[in-house]
Amino acid sequence: MQHPGPPQFMAVGESVQLAPRDPDPDADYSWRVRSAPVASSLELDEDTAVVQFTPDAAGRYVVELDAPDVTYTLTVRVFPGSYLPAGSARSGASGMSGMSGYSGQSGSARPTGFSGGASGSGSAIGDADRGRGGRPRIRLDATVEDGVVVVRADPQPNPDSDTDRDDLVVEFVVDDRDEVDDAAVETDGWELRVPLSAVGDRLRVHAVALDETYSVPDAVTVEREAVADGGFAEAETEAVQTDVTSHADGSGAGSASVSRPNDPPQWSREVTLYEIYVRGYASDDEDADNTFEALEKRLDYLESLGIDCLWLTPVLQNDHAPHGYNIVDFYSIAEDLGTREDYERFVEAAHDRGMKVLFDLVLNHSARDHPFFEDAYKNPDSEYYDWYEWREDGEPGTYFDWEYIANFDHRNLDVRRYLLDAVDMWAEVVDGFRCDMAWAVPDTFWQEIRDRVKAKDPEFLLLDETIPYIADFHEGMFDMHFDTTLYFTLRQVGRGDEPAERILDAIEQRTQVGFPDHAAFMLYLENHDETRYIVECGEDEALAAAGALFTLPGVPMVYGGQEIGQRGRRDALAWDHARDDIREHYERLIEVRDETPALRYDGTFRRIDYETDTDRAIAFVRDHDDGSYLCALNFAPGATTVDVGDLAVDATDVVSGDSVAAEGGIRVDDVVVCPLA
Repeated sequence: MQHPGPPQFMAVGESVQLAPRDPDPDADYSWRVRSAPVASSLELDEDTAVVQFTPDAAGRYVVELDAPDVTYTLTVRVFPGSYLPAGSARSGASGMSGMSGYSGQSGSARPTGFSGGASGSGSAIGDADRGRGGRPRIRLDATVEDGVVVVRADPQPNPDSDTDRDDLVVEFVVDDRDEVDDAAVETDGWELRVPLSAVGDRLRVHAVALDETYSVPDAVTVEREAVADGGFAEAETEAVQTDVTSHADGSGAGSASVSRPNDPPQWSREVTLYEIYVRGYASDDEDADNTFEALEKRLDYLESLGIDCLWLTPVLQNDHAPHGYNIVDFYSIAEDLGTREDYERFVEAAHDRGMKVLFDLVLNHSARDHPFFEDAYKNPDSEYYDWYEWREDGEPGTYFDWEYIANFDHRNLDVRRYLLDAVDMWAEVVDGFRCDMAWAVPDTFWQEIRDRVKAKDPEFLLLDETIPYIADFHEGMFDMHFDTTLYFTLRQVGRGDEPAERILDAIEQRTQVGFPDHAAFMLYLENHDETRYIVECGEDEALAAAGALFTLPGVPMVYGGQEIGQRGRRDALAWDHARDDIREHYERLIEVRDETPALRYDGTFRRIDYETDTDRAIAFVRDHDDGSYLCALNFAPGATTVDVGDLAVDATDVVSGDSVAAEGGIRVDDVVVCPLA
């Protein structure tokens, strides 16, 4: 199906790229506006396969795409410009670098002068501080009751809003791709109802909550179970399980399944991630026949450390740069690393140990050494010339004056086809993608990729590198997000530039900028692009920061060598000089998180009152039905005492196994986790 995808929600002042999915570059496509608000005079370029939709009035638009097989319709709900969320990903031309060579979408990928507060996150929450607060949030769930699909919304106001929850408005849109009798759809406040008999094989419902802005949309899917005669069973059960792989098991004649497509895969919520810089991690192994064999030899070590998921930096054929992000062949494994068979053997070996593997997916650019770019450079007659963005001076579009890459032009169907085919190839091998420079690729292209990989494997993970993070990227694009705000805050606290209390602000900022409660975040201290934390901030600070990774809400990531005190960013790992004390610290933290449900995805986060004699220590509580725990971190040299008042605490630290009771409170060297009594 070449349908352009799910309904879109946006505001006047935003712009979104629309394109046929799974395109045939040789086919003819055309767009037109079928219906629009009375105040709109919008027209689309009918002879262009990929269009930029920039609404000129609020209301509901229906656009049509003429494709070779059929004419498709797409609903776009546009709100007044006053509803424009601060820091919207669509406030510029999504995924285009522009003539200056810098993104009009999300700002710098390497922010300078980052404050660690809300206004520095890229979400521009300071600008949104008008009216009654920031973006609300929403969650959709569905059941089948007496043969009727009931979709219920759970909207929540922004924590900075003074709007009563009961005053929030919910707007539903049924997906244009599904066969549903529109006349049978009824909405009443926060609830949508439709008889199952009016649904074809699937019903997808999307919705936003409205306050002073609109929320990140959420979605729910109801799929009917086929019966032997080729029709569909009628559901008679009172409720439907929300596990995507399960069906209602009531005593009725038929059933339906319900899934929440924007929830992260179950496995991804509990893992400890580990980044491997492929050309340095095991380069000391002189006996291995290739890099992947050398990496495979390290898997037993990683398993013993407690690692569940591996992110390898790019493994595709690339230019001279050892980081691998300048790709010259999107379909071939780099010759200096090994063969595709060697790579797949490594992935299989990781799977044998219960580890998932993430592929580093680069879709924004190619290397300038790519044969297509070499053919196109200063050659407007090249068949690949339109594959790239070009500046007026004849140089390619790029970001940050990076001189070895050239940005793809995603308006070109040949580019999309080329990249989608690469996505299909590598998705068959791995368990997820770490998506490089996600902010520099059109968001609707990510939506297509998500639907594409999830159709084959609903548990496939999509992790975005978006610096700064963008709440809208949880709208049918990514399961998990780099927590860039926490990263920069931990750096500032480690350097002593900000009080440790800012760490708690960083966690709360996720909700303040509009991320839904079901979004997952990857927590990290360092990666291949950054100076080692222990070098920039110090050893005491590094031990406390490690504690933050495993006690704060999110999925911890360790950059290879971080756990042994490695000081070089991309150097060969100094295995012979590994710090056993630091490695043991990480091993114990990983073990404690694995054993403590309150510290994982389902555990909630709670601020508490506490007192300490340094602004470099903090305390907070993680709650779960299986138990609650006090967590305390100290970034200052030496021990400090944290007084948590009347909070009933068992002073046995589950990290060290020792009592940390002290006069006036709890003694904290770097990290302490104590059960609440």
